Amino acid sequence: MGPGPLAQVLRPLMDQRTPKELLVGLGVSDDAAVYQVTPEFAVVTTLDFFPPIVDDAYASGAIGAANAMSDVYAMGGEVVFALNIAAWPETVALEQLEMLLRGAVDKVAEGGGVVVGGHTLVDVEPKFGLAVTGHVHPRRMLLKSELRAGDEIWLTKPIGTGILTTAHKRGQLEPEDLASAVASMTALNRGAAQAAIAAGIRAATDVTGFSLVGHAHEMAERSGVAIHIRAGDVPLLPAALQWAERGTIPGGSERNRSHFIGEGLVSFEGLDGPMEDLMVDPQTSGGLLIGVPAAARDVWREAARARGLGAVPIGEVLAGSGVQVTAA
Repeated sequence: MGPGPLAQVLRPLMDQRTPKELLVGLGVSDDAAVYQVTPEFAVVTTLDFFPPIVDDAYASGAIGAANAMSDVYAMGGEVVFALNIAAWPETVALEQLEMLLRGAVDKVAEGGGVVVGGHTLVDVEPKFGLAVTGHVHPRRMLLKSELRAGDEIWLTKPIGTGILTTAHKRGQLEPEDLASAVASMTALNRGAAQAAIAAGIRAATDVTGFSLVGHAHEMAERSGVAIHIRAGDVPLLPAALQWAERGTIPGGSERNRSHFIGEGLVSFEGLDGPMEDLMVDPQTSGGLLIGVPAAARDVWREAARARGLGAVPIGEVLAGSGVQVTAA
């Protein structure tokens, strides 16, 4: 669902009374809910599911799990356990669902957690995801609202998964390019979150369906700042630009463009059409978008390098509002 319609349907939830222990809920709208239990311990919980975007069942389970777990990491937390959410057609072999669940179980185990059960129903279209529960220190959370003017903006994974998986659905993507996309989508954001916490960073979100510029706008809006992104510095998955140049664009891109560009929340300067399409490309299990203060840059670089992250600086935080994307 696009950002505009989503905001509309969530209105009934906004009138609820919330306890003081609920540190993060709909009122502050971050990546996951956070409920404080003690001064040094809070529960972080989230849910995400969607139709599989690749044909391989095991990879689909791993992608679904990594994507759902990412919201816990985007808050600076660690995963403890997860519950499956699966919808499965009676016309598709149960062995495929078994392999999908195996992919999810292995990916959650990689993050130090365990899958403890879930719920499955019959549907005409397969869908899969997880409800994930973890923990976070209440004073060390990563939040969208903690950007400050002067911070550098870093991205920890390349973009382009929406365009590439659209090409895959059409039977056009080369196997090696699909493999690169799957490797990116199944890579956990755990190391990126740990590196950020180690560097004393407080501002982050993960890049998913609202696209790079959409999630950047969420951070800018909640922090009361402006973000400048250099499109030429944004890392791209192999072949993503070529498929954008061929006009292979997912439907979610147009919803993102209509909301963020059409309503003047994000502006482009000097970009051609394919690069604009990549900026609004909806991501699945994308990387973390992190605001790095000047005082934390050296520690952050070393912590990211030590964890083998391909993180790169792509812009900066300025006084003002909105997101501006320039070619360089």
